[in-house]
Amino acid sequence: MTDDHWQSSQSLQGVETMSVSMIANNSPLEHRQRSSRRSILREMGRQKARVSPKITPRTRVEDLIPNRPVGRIELLILRRYPRRTVMSKGWKGSVAAACGRDESGLIGLVLWGDQVDLVRTGDIISIQGGWCRYTHGQKVVSTGRTGRLSVLEA
Repeated sequence: MTDDHWQSSQSLQGVETMSVSMIANNSPLEHRQRSSRRSILREMGRQKARVSPKITPRTRVEDLIPNRPVGRIELLILRRYPRRTVMSKGWKGSVAAACGRDESGLIGLVLWGDQVDLVRTGDIISIQGGWCRYTHGQKVVSTGRTGRLSVLEA
């Protein structure tokens, strides 16, 4: 292969790659994926923008699917209902219901054990590795057995 042929082949590959990446960066799907990575705190103007490669993309309430895991969701707690004590065959402890929202909708929450004391009305919380289910005709989110709940801002 001659040098001229190699250079034209190399420049042609660069043009193809550039045009494909330009199309991908401007697609509506790419825009939605980028916007779903934004933190609810940043959108409310309470936190400076920081990019962390280890954070999973944020799921929006409207994108939740019942009986599926939730990677990461951030919610503003609108109300926490009173605590109840539950005794069952496999678990004994405190449980409380709550209602939360993000920019796309409302969702019910189930708080277990220490989470009941941790979460208050007006807090912004993050649930990672949680679970979404359908109860009494409504979507409900909880940490499940392996998920984590953290208060981002009280």
